[in-house]
Amino acid sequence: MTQAMGAGFALGFSLILAIGAQNAFVLRQGLRREHVLPVVLICALSDAVLVTAGVLGFGALARAVPGLEGVMRYGGAAFLIWYGARNFIAAWRGGESLEAGEGAASLRRALLTCLALTWLNPHVYLDTVVLLGSVSAQYDDKFGFAAGAVLASFVFFFGLGFGARGLAPLFRRPVSWRVLDAVVGATMWAIAAKLLAG
Repeated sequence: MTQAMGAGFALGFSLILAIGAQNAFVLRQGLRREHVLPVVLICALSDAVLVTAGVLGFGALARAVPGLEGVMRYGGAAFLIWYGARNFIAAWRGGESLEAGEGAASLRRALLTCLALTWLNPHVYLDTVVLLGSVSAQYDDKFGFAAGAVLASFVFFFGLGFGARGLAPLFRRPVSWRVLDAVVGATMWAIAAKLLAG
């Protein structure tokens, strides 16, 4: 692993490590064992596209179009408020456990939700396109840096999605789902509040 690739991996991994809307969704899908492979692939491939765009210089475009940032911010906040509300309602209603297979979401719905949580989140663009794109300019081996950041995304999302199965015994109890839904809802609303606050 080259120095640029190692730096890309370390920075990329640290940026996606914090729990956020996308990570909470991947964790939930992993716990439910629903469409885990397609969901983690969507997340990792989306990151790969955004990191590559940043390294190739599209971060300058995002900075050059001031109106774009506002549209991304308010649209993303609206989506997160709506999605957070759904989680709070699920927490209030309760009754879910890992054995409750009849309520499984369709693959289409899971993928659309994953795409929305990924592409409607302005922080994704700031982290991948702008920040990683800017930092990559410090390295002669820009593509090594990008490869390291992309590898970090694949390692993280596959680890989170498939590693969640280790928590399955805990989530056989419906109260655990209620707590998770409440935490996810609070996370979504906290991110939305940060977006609206600017």
